[in-house]
Parts: sequence; structure tokens; C-alpha cells
Amino acid sequence: MDSPTLGQVLRGVLASAQAATLRLSPHQWKTLRALAACRTSALGGQLFRCTACGREHFVAHSCRNRHCPQCQGSLARAWLEEQTAALLPIPYFHLVFTVPHALNGLIRQNRQALLNLLFASASQTLLTFGQERLGARIGVTAVLHTWSQTLVDHYHLHGIVTGGGLAPEGSKWIGSPAHYLFAVRALSVMYRAKFLAGLKELHQRQGLEFHGQLASLANPKTFSALLQRVAAQSWVVYAKRPFAGPRQVLAYLSHYTHRVAIGNRRLLQADQQSVTFDYKDYADGARHKTMTLERLEFVRRFCLHILPARFVKIRHYGLLGNRQRLQRLARARKLLGVSAAPLDPVPEPLPTITPEASLPGSCPYCQRPALVLVREVPRAGPPVPRLDSS
Repeated sequence: MDSPTLGQVLRGVLASAQAATLRLSPHQWKTLRALAACRTSALGGQLFRCTACGREHFVAHSCRNRHCPQCQGSLARAWLEEQTAALLPIPYFHLVFTVPHALNGLIRQNRQALLNLLFASASQTLLTFGQERLGARIGVTAVLHTWSQTLVDHYHLHGIVTGGGLAPEGSKWIGSPAHYLFAVRALSVMYRAKFLAGLKELHQRQGLEFHGQLASLANPKTFSALLQRVAAQSWVVYAKRPFAGPRQVLAYLSHYTHRVAIGNRRLLQADQQSVTFDYKDYADGARHKTMTLERLEFVRRFCLHILPARFVKIRHYGLLGNRQRLQRLARARKLLGVSAAPLDPVPEPLPTITPEASLPGSCPYCQRPALVLVREVPRAGPPVPRLDSS
């Protein structure tokens, strides 16, 4: 039996009477409908005929939603093409900033505000350390992940950081040691302080929402008690092994930048009651295990990781910030004595992303490259009914 796809699981759930019990936002419903319709006749497509064997082959359009595991290949490749030109022949470091699980519920109810705060706190911490410890403007690319291997909340930011940066006014390049950037304990202390200060400010100006079991946090004393509890915890910031060079940075980015909460390769089995998938248990030496969830619970967990509309999950700071980025990189290359040519090609293929296949190269029946376009096929309508009021 073939393994299921996420689209198949969602089509089954959304077509069932149980779907009405899911409490989702209009944006979440819209995302689920898009993923359910992906690569089906609901979105239309193209009809091809093979001039060799005479058989016809229909290729359905994709949804191109950023949460869809089938549609990230082309998007990731275009993004990586842009990043290739920004790489420098220097060490790169990989740092991860996590948020205590005690704040998961608060983030869930205030995703836009608190995920922005996560980006701001981590990036400001790194840039401050660059100025104070190196005397340089370093570069940071930050990538947000919101999930654990079992699809529960695990908010964390991956930071790819340049090993050095430009001195003030671009007078020289200041490099870091090849195998050490900053002390993670010191980073953790500053990051925690910045995040908690931001939380306090948001509460004071009534920039947070509190619903259900969190309603009591609207009270300043109750909220202050929460801040005191999480301030007493260690906020985990850890450093992974430094990248060996720009090629390894690209390989990492190809894995992580356009990853979604769960891809089709991890889905093992699905029926009308449950979904079984593969996961790595990092508490047990990263061993592969399987987990089975009731079908609605699987969809509920997946929806935890649908980002707010137009939310930017990959951001650049400092040397790599968007404003005057090209000028700063040109200055850095000049100081490093290298040309502006891209250092490495984009990795081929992208290992964890299924590329979008809108134009088949050969006939799926006779395997000959003899396909010709017959006609465009219009949309056939939604594959599942609309259950929300959006």
C-alpha cells in the first residue's frame, strides 16, 4: 500500500462530518482547503498527449501555499538562488534560540506579536554581541520553526551567523575565530532579558490578548507572576557545529528554510480514524519511532503551525539586512579580496522538498520525451465543502 500524502489526509478529514468540530480561524480553513485541493482537478491543470504511444496524461496545478509540502521545491530554489550571491568565504555559525514551553499558550493566542518579538529579541542579542565582542556589524539570517517532531508547539529560531563583520563605516573586515563565536550562556541571559522586557511592554500597552484559561493574565499581578516564573528558568540557546564553509551553509538552508511542519515522507498510514507518522525522538538518541494520532488531533496539531497571513518566517539582519545589502556585501568582498561571483551553485537536488512538477519531461506510460500540450483544463471546483464562514 502506498503511503498517504498530507493532501489525502486533509481531503478525508474535511469531507467528514467531524470537521465541523475543528475550531479554526478563517485563515487556517483557507490554508487547509488549499492543501486539500493541491494537485487535484479542483485547481485545474494541463492535458498532455504522447505522440509516441498516443496516451493522454493530466498534470494538475499546485496550490503554491507555503504550508504545502508538495509546493516548496520551486519556491526554495528561487530563494536559494538569491542567497548564493550573498555568501562570503568566511566561517558561518549556527545558533538556536528557544522559548520556554510555559509561554506556548500565550504565543498561540498572540502569534503575530510574540513571534515578531522572538525575531527581534534573538537578532538584537546577536547584533549587540557582534558590536560589543567583535566591534563589527555581523550578518544574521533567522529562520522560524514552530514545531517539534510530534507536531506540538516548539517555538525556536535558527540563526545562521557570519563569522565576523564590517568595522564601523566599513573601514575593515573583522573576523572571528573559525570555531568559536559567542558564549551561549551569555547570549541566553541577554536574549531572555530582551524577550521578557518586550512581553512586559506589550502587556502594559494592552498589545496582548487573553482567552479561555489564560483570561486571568489580563491582570497585571498575575501576568507579572508568570514573567517571574519564566525569568527563573534557563532559556536554552545552543550552538550547533560550525559550518565548514559556504557550501555547507547552502546545504543547510536547502533543508530548513522552506520546511513545513510535516512532509509526505514522514506519513506512514492513514484511515478514517487515525494517522501514523514517523518521528525522531531526540530524548532517545534521535531514534526513529512511530506515533499514531486520531485524525482530528493530527489536523489540530498541524494547524498549530499555520503562520499568520503574510508573516515573514525568514529574515535578515545586520550585514545581511535588506537596506543597502548589496553595497555592504560588495564592500565586504573587496576587503576579503574576493570577486562578486557566486561561490557555490545551489545544491542539486533539494533533499527534503518535493519539487513542483508542472511540466512532465517524458510520458509516464512509455517513458519517451514525446509529450505535447493538448489543452488547459479549467478548475473543477473545491474538492471538499467550505465549513467556515470566511
